[in-house]
Amino acid sequence: MSLPTTACVFRRNEASDNIEQSTEPLPKELKPTEVLIQIHAVSLNFRDVAMIHDRYPAPHDHRGIPCSDAGATVVAVGDAVTDFKKGDHVSPTFRWHTPDGEMRALGGDFDGVLRDYAVYESDALVKNPDHLSYEEASIIACAGTTAWTSLAQDDPKKAANIKTALMQGTGAVSLFSLLLCLPLGITPIMTSSSDEKLAGLQKLAKDGQKIHSINYRNTPDWAEEALKLTDGKGVDVLVNNVGTSSMDQSFKALKRFGTISLVGFLGGTPEKMPDVTMAILMKSAHVQGIATGTKQDHQDLCNFLADKKVDLKPTIDQVFGFDDSPKAFEYLYSGAHVGKVVIKI
Repeated sequence: MSLPTTACVFRRNEASDNIEQSTEPLPKELKPTEVLIQIHAVSLNFRDVAMIHDRYPAPHDHRGIPCSDAGATVVAVGDAVTDFKKGDHVSPTFRWHTPDGEMRALGGDFDGVLRDYAVYESDALVKNPDHLSYEEASIIACAGTTAWTSLAQDDPKKAANIKTALMQGTGAVSLFSLLLCLPLGITPIMTSSSDEKLAGLQKLAKDGQKIHSINYRNTPDWAEEALKLTDGKGVDVLVNNVGTSSMDQSFKALKRFGTISLVGFLGGTPEKMPDVTMAILMKSAHVQGIATGTKQDHQDLCNFLADKKVDLKPTIDQVFGFDDSPKAFEYLYSGAHVGKVVIKI
């Protein structure tokens, strides 16, 4: 079978605050440990639009191919690849070590997945659950793995003690966390400034499950409301995607010995970090920065989703065509979405 010789890709163009399309050559031959994949769907994360609007604090290639989350199939494998075969449903994992030991972050300092074909080392791939569509599979790598590790599912001993979790907003990580809380038996509390968005989440509850909600616009002291919902105890885990501007209330809403998982910076990056020393001491709290997770975390999550047959369609807000990728970026940046924005290739 003849292999494709070119790929249609989008690259960042910070001069226009968006992305631009081009056609680029693919390798003529695969190295022994490489895998050629066909990408069918890509989902966007805030980091993807933050990079082209000069709002992303981490180093990245200013002309790189964006996006880290994709649903794909294997087209061909190198001679030394034994763990994947043609037709396998796969996704590149968010970050991995290159053969020379260098850590790479997909869609940041290493070319991402907004293209129709790509070549990756086999060590950079994981197998997706068979019951998921390409669009659903495309939301796992970053948002899904971040939610998984934020809820301490990479630490079975800690995970066993989590009974309540509060998720800020209705973005991708928060929605994915909600979908994990339900089969894990964790009582979720969701916050939003929109009653309509919060009401829409209730349809995800099944068999008597309860999803608590707080409108932080109507209830500015949302931490006090979280305490009321937990009989004054506070939540075991708080998934914070706003950043330091909400840390005071985050600690107030937290249970003693609880965990704050910092997963985003929607509130911006302040010039000075607030002093949280006393708050950490008084609550004996654990504050952790979450940069997705390991490849093993990604695969463990996929195995969990397959075992529980978790439906990820509720996390998808809107699907754009490949040629409309710039519009998808604009839509995400507008903040009008609830959940994931997906590009179908």
